[in-house]
Amino acid sequence: MTTPRESSQQETNITTTVNGEQRSWSVPVRLTLADFLRHELGLTGVHLGCEHGVCGACTVWVDGRPARSCLMLAPQIDGRAVTTIEGIGAPTELHPMQEAFRECHGLQCGYCTPAMVLTAISLLREVPNPSEEEVREYMSGNICRCTGYNFIVDAILRAAAEKGGLG
Repeated sequence: MTTPRESSQQETNITTTVNGEQRSWSVPVRLTLADFLRHELGLTGVHLGCEHGVCGACTVWVDGRPARSCLMLAPQIDGRAVTTIEGIGAPTELHPMQEAFRECHGLQCGYCTPAMVLTAISLLREVPNPSEEEVREYMSGNICRCTGYNFIVDAILRAAAEKGGLG
């Protein structure tokens, strides 16, 4: 079995900031951002579901905006900033959205949760006090098979009410 790194012999150098740390790497030109983050950097909060950009499980922030890491190549982040779930909060100090998800039971198996949290924070940055309908519409690009979405919506509305949009 070949690893993602072995899938392409041609490499390019990139310099990027990942979760606040700027570094340079040599990466295969055809390596996806998702595989780079998971396999090269060990950031396993990035999950692969459909690998077609439909499910949203691979969502990260690129320059502060949600992006599907399965649809981007690692060389595309040269000179840009990437944030994964590991870049917000910490096990001992959760981000307010993570705390809201915990308090409202907005997670089950946890597979979709990292991307859901990042997408939800993005929503509140754009619409600090969304309606339930706005939450459901914005989050519709992230698929969850466990919760039925009600608890996720509750968590986002709670975070909006308690934290004023999370700034």
